[in-house]
Amino acid sequence: MTKVAPIDQRKADHIKINLEQDVRSALTTGLENYRFVHEALPEADLNRLDTSLSLFGKTLASPALVSSMTGGTDKAETINLRLAEAAQECGIAMGVGSQRAAIEQPAQAKTFQVRRVAPDILLFANLGAVQFNYGYGIDQCRKAVDMIQADALYLHLNPLQEAVQDAGDTNWIGIAKKIEEVCKKLEVPVIAKEVGWGISEKTAKVLADCGVSAIDVAGAGGTSWSQVEMHRAPDEFTRQLAATFVGWGIPTSDSILNVKKAVPEMTVFASGGIKDGLDIAKCIALGATLGGMAGQFLKAAAVSTEKAVEMMKLTNRQIGVAMFATGAWSLGQLAAKISTVRE
Repeated sequence: MTKVAPIDQRKADHIKINLEQDVRSALTTGLENYRFVHEALPEADLNRLDTSLSLFGKTLASPALVSSMTGGTDKAETINLRLAEAAQECGIAMGVGSQRAAIEQPAQAKTFQVRRVAPDILLFANLGAVQFNYGYGIDQCRKAVDMIQADALYLHLNPLQEAVQDAGDTNWIGIAKKIEEVCKKLEVPVIAKEVGWGISEKTAKVLADCGVSAIDVAGAGGTSWSQVEMHRAPDEFTRQLAATFVGWGIPTSDSILNVKKAVPEMTVFASGGIKDGLDIAKCIALGATLGGMAGQFLKAAAVSTEKAVEMMKLTNRQIGVAMFATGAWSLGQLAAKISTVRE
């Protein structure tokens, strides 16, 4: 019988693999099928454009989001602190990685606690929804939120990752009902988040009925967590199983449209393969409120806080220039500036 790696070792493996290996999906985000209409006379002033927005009671300088990535190891603590410092300086939102490690090993809580360096950011706590079938409930959700003084809670959905992971948690029966119970009882907004395979119209409707405040589509086209699990598989059977699904999922652009079609009023976060501020601007035009990136920010924060700040400022500026070159004075005007290039 294979010995299952402890959570902290798994988190360390995930950081190392994401930094060192090619773990991209075989699919693309679909954002290449859209482009903005360029205006040679934009009737706009780049330095006066408004990239700000308000969400869950916080004002953000731009719709860029540091997607949930890590926690639970000493290296993760350093990365999270650097990301949070940079997010504070740049005025953008941030999520932390799954806090299960800290729920089960309280000494790991400090690897997620970033409020001391980022008192003002919109901050998302994070737990795996499947854990509701493995002993978790509202108490653990409150612990995760209180642990980092979060403004909202991500419940991440990763059935495929669990299915190809050695000894993964694969009983997903009744999870929607348990998400609904948490949405009713938790004092902060609940956000449902995929981890890289996207959201269908059916799932969007189910999640809306559960009462979630937002859906992070985390579509296919970026990091494939089946590929990550392939690199840490303990045997050839598990490696081949994980490798099978490199082309699985719903692309990010399709996922955004799925949610907006199924539940037009739902707040959507776009993530999954977003590479820069131009991609974020496209996601906003398609109906998203925030656009999240992970890999770029992770690689920058692995170097220094300054590199993370530089990457975030570049991302914010890319969003602004996309608006400027289309003549959009606000984020809400971007929807009228995009066109499809699909055949």
